Amino acid sequence: MITAVLVANRGEIACRVFRTCRDLGIATVAVHSDADADALHVREADAAVRLPGATPAETYLRGDLIVAAALAAGADAVHPGYGFLSENADFARAVTEAGLVWIGPPPAAIEAMASKTRAKELLGVAPLDAAALTEADLPVLVKAAAGGGGRGMRIVRELSSMEAELKAASAEALSAFGDGEVFVEPYVEDGRHVEVQVLADTHGTVWTLGTRDCSLQRRHQKVIEEAPAPGLPDALVEELYARSAVAAKAVGYVGAGTVEFLVADVPQALGFARAGGTPRAHFLEMNTRLQVEHPVTEEVHGLDLVALQLAVAEGRPLPPEPPAPRGGHAVEARLYAEDPAGGWTPQTGVLHAVEFPAGPGLRVDTGYASGDTVGVHYDAMLAKVVAHAPTRAEAVRKLARALERARLHGPATNRDLLVASLRHPDFADPDRLGTGFYDRHLDALTAAPPAGASVEQAAVAAALAEAASNAGRFGGGWRNVRSQDETRTYEGAGGAYEVRYRPTRTGGHEVTAPEGVTVVSASPHRVRLEVAGVVRDFEITRYPGGVVHVGPHRLTARPRFTDPSESRAPGSLLAPMPGTVVRIAEGLAAGARVEAGQPLLWLEAMKMEHRVVAPASGTLTALHAAPGRQVEVGALLAVVQPAVVSTEAQEEDPA
Repeated sequence: MITAVLVANRGEIACRVFRTCRDLGIATVAVHSDADADALHVREADAAVRLPGATPAETYLRGDLIVAAALAAGADAVHPGYGFLSENADFARAVTEAGLVWIGPPPAAIEAMASKTRAKELLGVAPLDAAALTEADLPVLVKAAAGGGGRGMRIVRELSSMEAELKAASAEALSAFGDGEVFVEPYVEDGRHVEVQVLADTHGTVWTLGTRDCSLQRRHQKVIEEAPAPGLPDALVEELYARSAVAAKAVGYVGAGTVEFLVADVPQALGFARAGGTPRAHFLEMNTRLQVEHPVTEEVHGLDLVALQLAVAEGRPLPPEPPAPRGGHAVEARLYAEDPAGGWTPQTGVLHAVEFPAGPGLRVDTGYASGDTVGVHYDAMLAKVVAHAPTRAEAVRKLARALERARLHGPATNRDLLVASLRHPDFADPDRLGTGFYDRHLDALTAAPPAGASVEQAAVAAALAEAASNAGRFGGGWRNVRSQDETRTYEGAGGAYEVRYRPTRTGGHEVTAPEGVTVVSASPHRVRLEVAGVVRDFEITRYPGGVVHVGPHRLTARPRFTDPSESRAPGSLLAPMPGTVVRIAEGLAAGARVEAGQPLLWLEAMKMEHRVVAPASGTLTALHAAPGRQVEVGALLAVVQPAVVSTEAQEEDPA
C-alpha cells in the first residue's frame, strides 16, 4: 500500500492530487522552486523539498533532484501530475529504479506514445517531410514531439517562414519539456478537438470513460472543455471508443491516459473525409498522463480518476466494465492571468483576492489563494472552474454565472472572455463548434463589455467612491458659488470612461456625465446607483497603481497629470509582458535597417515564447535588450526610427 506520495509538479496540479491523497489517508510531499517557496501547493503538503533555482529547466524538469527529494522525504511513490516530466520515460524509469512506485504508465508505453512522431508511426500516420513541402501542402502545423498544452506549436502558411517557425517551436519545446524535437503535420482549419479518456490496469482491463470536446482553444491550448462531446453521431462515438482501446492495448498501457482526435470533414488528400460528408476522426496523439480537463469526466461519471490511478499503481484490478455514468453534462473553463485583447499576453502581480462562489454542481481546482503572486516563470492558469448540471445548457449557464460572481482582484484575467464565449451562439450550437472559434470571434468577444451593470456605471461608482474617500480625508461640502465639475477617467473593458460630477447641498454628489445616473448613496467602499429605475449596489476596492475593482469590473484610473519622465521616443518598443529576453535576431545592432514585421527579439514568459517585431520599416536607433536579461512589462527594449518617405521623390517618380 502507498503511504506517502510526492507530486513532481506544482500549483493547481499538485493541489488536485494532494486533495485525493488526503481523502485516502496518504501523506503528501511537495517539491518547489525558489519562486514557489510560499506557493499554495507547498502550504498544503505535509512536507516540502526545495529545488534550487527558478526556471523549469533548473527545477521541475530535473528528474534527478525530484527522485532525491522523494527519497529524502520518505515518500514511497511519485505522481507526475500533468506537464513537465509527466510524459518522460527516463524519469519514470529513474523513479522505479530508485525503488519508488511510479503512478503512471510503463516507460515503454510512454516512449511509444508520448513522442507524437513515434505514436503516429505506430498507428500508421507519418509526419510530413519539412524539407519536401510545397505551397500546395500549406498550411501545416509545426508541433513539439513531447509535451502538450499548445507549447512548441506554430502554424505555417508561407514556406518562407518555415525555418524560423521550426526554430521557435523547438526552442519553446526545449524550455517547456526538456525536449526540442518537433515535427510537421497537415493543419486543418476549424475542426473539432475531441478526446477519449482511457484507464487501464495491470491485468489487461481497459476502460473508455466517455468523450470530451476541447475545441475552444487559443494558441492551440484549450480554454473551455466539456463532457460528453455534444452532437456527435453514435456510430462515431463508438468508433472513437474502439480506436482508443486499441491504442491503449497496443502499447500495454497502464493508468489514466487520453487519446485525442480531430473530427472534421476535409479533403481525402488529408485522410479525414468520408463519403456523404460524415465527420471523420483523425488521430492526433495519445497523452500518457492525466489531462488538465479530467474534472469534466469525473463529474459526468461520478469517479475520482486520481484515486483510480493510485489503486492501479498499487496493483489492484479494475472491474471488467466501468460504472455507468451518473449522467448530465459538465463544462470547465480555464481562468488565466492574461490579456486576450493584447495577443493573449500573460499578466503578473499580486492576487489580492481570488474567491469563487460555492454551490451544488460547482467545483474549483486552483493553485492560488488570496495574497499569492503570479510570477513570470510558469503557466498563467489561475484556476479551473467546473459546472455540472442535468443538461448542457444548464451547465453552461451555471458556469457563466459562477465566473461572473467570482471575486478576482489583481492582474487582468480572461474572465470576461470566458463568460462571453459561453454565451455566444456558436458555442450554444454544437454544429458550429471548432478550433477556429477565436479566429472568428475574438475581436467581437473582447470588445463586448461584461454582462450585468455596464462598465460605464462601474466607472461612475469608482469615481464617487474616490470622492467619498477624499471628502472624508480633506473635508467637503456644498459651496454657494458653483465650481467646475470634477472629472475622473478610467480605462476598462471596451475603452476609456469619463465621469463628471459635482457636490450637492446635502453633502452628496450629482453625476453630470454620463447622463441618467442618480446617486442613491456613496461611501469609500460601496456605492448605490439608480439608472432607468433600476438600483444596483457596487462594491469598490482600490489598489496601488490606480487599479480599481468594482464588482467583476477591473478599471485603471488615468492620472490627471502626466509624468514627464514617462514619455518615450517615437518608435519605442516596450515589453508587452514581464519575462526574459531569450534571443536577439542574428546580426541585429543599433544602426541596422529593419523592415516592418521583421522579428527583432524573443521574450519568454510562462514557458511561452513571444516575438517582438519592428512596427515599421526604418532604422534601429537603440537596442536595450540582451539575451538573458529579465524585463518588466513596459520596459524599453528597442527604438525603431520609421523611414521618412520624400513627397518630392514621389512626385518626380514617373511610375
